[in-house]
Amino acid sequence: MDEQVIPKRKVIIVTDGDKVARKAVEKAAGNVGARCISRSAGNPSHLPSEKVIELIKQAKWDPVVVMADDKGNVGEGNGEQIIRDIAKCPDIEIIGVIAVASNSVGVLGTEVNFSITKYGSIVNKTVDKSGNQQAGKLIYGDTVDILNIINAPIIIGVGDPGKMDGKDGEGRGSPVITKALQEIINRSYLI
Repeated sequence: MDEQVIPKRKVIIVTDGDKVARKAVEKAAGNVGARCISRSAGNPSHLPSEKVIELIKQAKWDPVVVMADDKGNVGEGNGEQIIRDIAKCPDIEIIGVIAVASNSVGVLGTEVNFSITKYGSIVNKTVDKSGNQQAGKLIYGDTVDILNIINAPIIIGVGDPGKMDGKDGEGRGSPVITKALQEIINRSYLI
């Protein structure tokens, strides 16, 4: 008798989760037909990683968008623990990460494949919290250092979701976060 192979859940992680970011990510997920685990939001994320993983597995379809936030704290907080545990889960595949820039100090940063500016341009550099292009490929944020030790196939840098000088507001349709999610979906085998 053949053993049935259960496909892994496809997850996109966003390294932010405050109230404004949550609304922007929810809007963007709806725009691209993804499921958003709204309860993963928080500043910092408050759900234990076991519960986040349970909610991912219960989602009605893929991709599933998860927010993880450390609230600006240096070192590994709950947001990074959520990302670490999702990456280790054998039933889940991270298909991409949206790495959010912040004004954190004392962080290593992580290299992005590319970034999306507040104007929606794809650039082969990094961006700052406002979504302005910066030199180099390292993005600095409070919940991005963990990305250096997980196996994410694509990391896209963005500014502060729902903000970026008003360019990514929920009322405008959260265009930057929407584009970042769509780029991950387009580059995965979900299409």
